[in-house]
Formats: sequence, structure tokens, C-alpha cells
Amino acid sequence: MNLLSLLTELLYSGLGNLASYLAAHVLLCLLPAFYIAGAMTALIPKETVTRFLGRNTPKFISYPAAALAGSVLAVCSCTIVPLFAGIYKKGAGIGPAITFLFFAPAANILALIYTGGVIGVDLAIARLSLSLAFGIGIGIMMALIFRHGDVEHDKATDAMFAAQGKMRRVALIFLLVLVSLLLSGTLKVGLLTDTYATLTVPVSGMDKFQDFLYNLVPYDAAKGEEGVTAQGAILIGLLVLIGVASWKGMENIFDGFNIWTWTSLGLVALTLLVAAVGMSPHSGGLDILVNGKFFGVLTALAILGWILKTRLTEDETRGFLWESWKFVKQIFPLLVVGVFAVGVIRALIRPEWIETLAGQNTLLGNLAGVVFGVFMYFPTLVEVPIAQMFLSLGMHRGPLLAYLMADPELSLQSILIISTIIGRLKSWTYVAWVALFSTLAGLIYGAWVDGASVGLVALYLLVFLAILAVMLWWVNRRNTLVTIPQKL
Repeated sequence: MNLLSLLTELLYSGLGNLASYLAAHVLLCLLPAFYIAGAMTALIPKETVTRFLGRNTPKFISYPAAALAGSVLAVCSCTIVPLFAGIYKKGAGIGPAITFLFFAPAANILALIYTGGVIGVDLAIARLSLSLAFGIGIGIMMALIFRHGDVEHDKATDAMFAAQGKMRRVALIFLLVLVSLLLSGTLKVGLLTDTYATLTVPVSGMDKFQDFLYNLVPYDAAKGEEGVTAQGAILIGLLVLIGVASWKGMENIFDGFNIWTWTSLGLVALTLLVAAVGMSPHSGGLDILVNGKFFGVLTALAILGWILKTRLTEDETRGFLWESWKFVKQIFPLLVVGVFAVGVIRALIRPEWIETLAGQNTLLGNLAGVVFGVFMYFPTLVEVPIAQMFLSLGMHRGPLLAYLMADPELSLQSILIISTIIGRLKSWTYVAWVALFSTLAGLIYGAWVDGASVGLVALYLLVFLAILAVMLWWVNRRNTLVTIPQKL
């Protein structure tokens, strides 16, 4: 009976975590990310990507460019993965693509500002500098280890996108508007979060429906858990409708557009608008809080619809929708499985273990911080108040940094998804490097917290950067030696 009770609790925890995630985080982040990835694949010529991120681009251009591109995207690892898939599929080298994948969720501007405000400026600076150094380092390591596969991938993308010519200006504008849609829904700035109007819909029983949902999916906000709101339940229902309409309207899109195609796009637009507003149920009805985010999303959607209808060719529209749908089919099922599994595992892990495992700046303590990052995954920015909770429970600031670097990178669902994009061997190699460097980052920062001089910490970093520089020289030299005989 105890075993049955435990299994029921774990199942309930997994389903509750999945429902909370879908209700609160997928829409304004993940839906635009799928369409951005689809647009990059269908509308951008390979040369546009490889000019900055290709394997033959000078390393002093490609790796900083990858980090810079990631720094402006305040999104979690599940959202960055479709974008990573898009640039990798278009011919980006494995090294710069991995740097982008690592740096965007670990050290984007918003995460750094939030970290500095809640936990301390010193931790934010350490998070930025070490994420930058180690993100580029991991990318270089991956490029070094898988250089032959990188060459084959480059040739495959040459064949795949050989027919594409110069990128049209309207395609670039379309892509930029998609990015603005993503930023409008995710940036936490007053202009977007402030409420400008309140509309009351006289629907009775919404407060009771909200109470029912909170009882159905209990949660503890202090642990970073999120319940399902009435708005979230509506959004989950819309997601189901989007799935059905997209299956009927996108699966055979090369046979022509049908009513389901346009229905699915209309549902996506409606869902994003519903997700953008605030909703507050009460006994008299449902208050809809019209905020700046709603106006930003509405404006972006209007521009996208106009471009889609009047400026893109039928072939471009078909290719864009098909590539977006392919990413959804590839990534979303694994995301669901991963989020459910995290909910199950989280129920088994007790935060009280943290003080015992990570109370000191030891190798074991920093490894514990990394492991907690894998199995107690939280969406972007939520990891910061959770880190504050860990700190109050006795976690040392060194392992805390290891957790903050690993949590956005190594969520179980992201590992599953990345393996389908670059293969299991590359994926688990990446996981190993992230775990190693996150642990090392925690040890270095923790040593400074425990009294090591700034000079000694700087020496550690300089030694690491010197090793990377030697490896970079060796990679370039080896590539040159391989290329010269082919020319001869």
C-alpha cells in the first residue's frame, strides 16, 4: 500500500509539474521560438549564418558573435533549443552553436540583472565572466573533438540548401519581427508589464474554478512550484486545439493550404494574446488586465500577418510553416516527457539535503549543485529565487554558482531534445563538459568567497584561457595541415 501511495504521489507530481509548465511558460517563449527556428531554416540562406557562425569563420568572430546573440535572449534552455537547432541546421559550426546554446540561458542580460539584484553583484559578475569563458571553452572543445563530423555537417547543409540565393530583405524583416514577438512576451520591463486597462467579463464561478485548480494541483511558491491558474487552464485547452489544427493543416502543407492551416495560425495568435494579458478571477467575474505586453504581442502579430499574406511568396510561406511544424514534432514530445520526469524526480529530492551536501566549497558540494540543476530544473529567472532559498538553507556560494550555471543548461528535457539534434555522443559530451566546467566555476568562485585573493582567482582564469588559446592554435594548425594536401 505504501508503494502504491508513493507511485501515486510521483505520478501526481509529474502531471502537476507538466500542467504548471504548459500553463505558465510554454506559450510566450516556446511558440515564437519554434517559428523563429522555422524562419531561419526556410528563409535565411546558409551563407548568412556561416558568415558569422560557420566552422571556417575566424574564431575571434564566431564565438563572441554566438555569445552576443545569446546574451539578449532572456529565455530558458527549452526555448533556446529550437533556436540552436535552427542555426545548426543552417550550417553553423558545432563550436559556435554550442556556445550560443550554453550562454543564452546561463548569462543573458535579464538573468544577470536579476541575479545581481536578488543575490549579489559579485555573483552576477562571476556568473557573467565564467559563463563567457567556459561557454567559449566548451564550444572550442566540441569543435576540437568533433571536427570531422563538423566538416561532414557543413557539406550536408551545402547540399540541403544549395538552391537558396541571397536573403530577401522582407525575410530579414519577418525574422526580426518574430524576435520582437519573443522579446515582447518575455522581457520584464515596466513598459510591458504595467497594466493600462482592466476589462471585466461577467462570468460567474471563475473564482470557484480557480480554487478547484489550486486544490487539484497544489503547489509551494517558496520552492519555485507553480500552480495552474484559470488562465493557464484556458491556455492548455488552446494548446490542444493548436495541436489538432496544426496536424491537419501542416502535415501535408506541400499539397496546398487548407482551412486547418489558417485555423492553426489563428489559434496560435489567439493563444499568444490570451497568454499576454493578466487574468484575475473573482466572485463577480473575470478581470482581464490589458498590459503593455498585450499591445507589443498584438502589434508584432499584425505585422507578421501582413508580411505573411502580402510579401512572402507561397513557397516561402509553405517552407516556413513546414520547417516550424517539423521542429514542433521533433522537440515538443520530448519536452513533455522531460518536464513530467523532472516533476517525478523533484518529489524525491529534499531541499534539506542541500546543507549536508553543498554547505562547503568542496568538489562534492559543487557536483551536488550541478546535480540539483539537472533534476530540479526551473524556467529562466525562477532559478534565481530558488538559488536564494538554497542559500538560506545553507548552500555555499560556490556550489550556488555551480547550480546557477548548470540549471539553465542541463535540464533533463533539454538533454533529451539536444540528443535528437546533434546525436547522443555529441549531446552527452556536451553534458559532461558543462558539468565539469560548472563544477570548476563553483570551485573558483567559492575559493574567492572563502578568502582567496583576487590575483589567485585571476591566475586560475588566465591559466584556463591560456590552455584554450593553445588548443585553438592547435585546431587551426591541424585544419590548415589537412586542407593543404587537398589543394595540392
